[in-house]
Amino acid sequence: MTEINSPQPASPAPPPSRPADIIRDDAQALEVAERLAAGFATTASSRDSERLLPWAELDQYSTSGLWGITIPREYGGAGVSAKTVAQTIVTIGAADGSLSQIPQNHYYALEVLRVGGSAEQKAFFYERVLAGERLGNALAEIGQRDFKRRTRLVRDPGGWYVDGKKFYCTGAIYAHWIPTLLVAEEEGAPVTYLAFVPRNAPGVTIHDDWDGFGQRVTGSGTVLFERVRVEPEWVVPFQSSFERPTTIGPFAQIMHAAIDLGIGFGAYQEMLRFIRERARPWLDAKVDRASDDPLTLHQVGNVWLRLRAAQALLDRAAAEVDAAQADLTEESVARASIAVAEAKILATKAGLLAANKLFELSGTSSTLAEDNLDRYWRNVRTHTLHDPVRWKYQAVGNYYLNGKLPPRHGAI
Repeated sequence: MTEINSPQPASPAPPPSRPADIIRDDAQALEVAERLAAGFATTASSRDSERLLPWAELDQYSTSGLWGITIPREYGGAGVSAKTVAQTIVTIGAADGSLSQIPQNHYYALEVLRVGGSAEQKAFFYERVLAGERLGNALAEIGQRDFKRRTRLVRDPGGWYVDGKKFYCTGAIYAHWIPTLLVAEEEGAPVTYLAFVPRNAPGVTIHDDWDGFGQRVTGSGTVLFERVRVEPEWVVPFQSSFERPTTIGPFAQIMHAAIDLGIGFGAYQEMLRFIRERARPWLDAKVDRASDDPLTLHQVGNVWLRLRAAQALLDRAAAEVDAAQADLTEESVARASIAVAEAKILATKAGLLAANKLFELSGTSSTLAEDNLDRYWRNVRTHTLHDPVRWKYQAVGNYYLNGKLPPRHGAI
C-alpha cells in the first residue's frame, strides 16, 4: 500500500508486461470493456478503502488494447467513434470510478497530437501507445488564484528543458510519458505547448500526495520538473489548436461526462442489489419486501430515468463530436461543445442523484464501513467538481438565446 503524502518519490512505471492487443473496431472495444469491467468490479472496493494503487489492473487495461482505440486507422489503430470511447469509459466507471478517470488525459493527449502534431510525431507516439505504453498528464498547477501556466519550456543552445511544478496530475504516476502543458517565450509573448516528457527522464519527480476523499487511486498528485531535457520532436503546438475550431475541447469534456455517468450507473446497480437483498420496507408500506415498497419503486424509477436521459444526451453529444471531426467549422464545433455541455450537466446531476439515493433507499445499514458504499458518492462528488457545471448552464443559455458560440478551451 502506498502512503498518502509519502515523502518518498514514486518509482517509475514498469514497462508493459506484454505487447498490447490491437483492437480492430468499435464492437470489439465495447466487448473488451465489458469483460475488463466485470473483473475490475470485484476488487474495486478494497482498492478504494485501502488505497491500493491499481498497477496490475492498469497493465491489464492498457495491454487489452483499449488505450489505443482512438488512434486513426491509417496509423494502425481502430479509430473508433466518440460514442464508443465514451461508452467504454461509462462501462469501466460503473465498475471503478478511479480506473475510468486514469486514461482520460491519455486520450486527451492523443487528440491534441491528432489535431496539432506532425506526421512524424504521430507515428512516433502512436507506435508506442499501440505497444502498450501509457500517457499521463501534467496540465494543471496549484498555489495561485489564476489559470496562468508557470511551467516553462527553456530553449538553450545546448537543448530544450522543462522547469516547473504541476498538481492534479491524474495518471502521471502510472505513465510512461507525461504530456505537460508549458509556456515558451516567443517574440516577447508566452506561447503554450504540450511536451511529451519521458517519465524516467532525469529531473522528473512524482509524489503520490493526492489525498482527496474521492477518486483515491487516480494518482492525481504532484509532478516536479527540474531542468528536464526534452527533444524538439516531443513538443506539440497547443495554443494554436484553440485559435481555430477543433474538437479537442468537446472530446475532453465528453469523457468527463462519461466518468460521472459510469459512477452513477455503478451506484444504481449497488442500490438495486442492496434493496433486494438487505433493505427493510418501511412499516407503513404494509409489504414484506423493500422491493415492493411503492415509494421506493417510484424513486428507483426516477433515478433510472435520469441516468437514461443522461445516457441519451451523451450519445447525442458523441454524434455531434464525430460530425465536427468530419467537418470542422465554427458552427459544428460549437454544436458539439454545447451538446457535450448538456450531457455533462445531466451526467453530473444523475450521478449525484444515484449516489445519494443509494443510501436513502437502502437505509442506515448501507452506511456500514465494511460495505464501503460511500465510495460512489465520494467518487462522483469529487469528479463532478472537475469543471463548474454552473458555467455550462451559462454557455448553453447564451448559445440558444443569443446565438453566442461557446469559448474554445478544454473545460466547456
